[in-house]
Amino acid sequence: MAKKQRFRDTKKNKTTKGIEKRVKPTIPYANNRQRAKAFLTDIFMLFMPIMYAVIYLVMEGREGASEQKLLAWVYVMIPYLLLLTFFMWKDKGRTPGARSQGLTVIDFYTLDKPSLFSIVFRNLMLPFSLFIPIFWFVPLFRKDKRTIHDLLSATCLIVDPNPPKNLEVKTKSTK
Repeated sequence: MAKKQRFRDTKKNKTTKGIEKRVKPTIPYANNRQRAKAFLTDIFMLFMPIMYAVIYLVMEGREGASEQKLLAWVYVMIPYLLLLTFFMWKDKGRTPGARSQGLTVIDFYTLDKPSLFSIVFRNLMLPFSLFIPIFWFVPLFRKDKRTIHDLLSATCLIVDPNPPKNLEVKTKSTK
């Protein structure tokens, strides 16, 4: 006797023995507003203090920094990218901005914390996605809102399913 054909079972929504349907997990991707807030928080908490320190301590003022603009950018970007990498590696894929928005970076394929290589590569590709304007529009046309540095490093920014517990401040009520 001949076996039943699978396409008939599929058409009738029946499951055949030995054939399992793969269920793709839904990933709570971060939207563009959350990404922008996290990015701006990182800029003001990490990038700006480094920039001020480089301009006024290393370059001895605005005049010195304006004379050697490329060197000033190198002196600012290297510590900034190292700090981002450090935070992402030690804090489960979160920078201070991502932590404030309840976001985390995960490996796209394993859905775990990304490897150190992925984090370093993602942060090295970050300036390219910031300084080349055509790459600004990539997340606008993608359903998962991944940027070019996310695509190249096989990572994604998601809403953290297990956010860290916030510390509650107890206030004394006076009567």
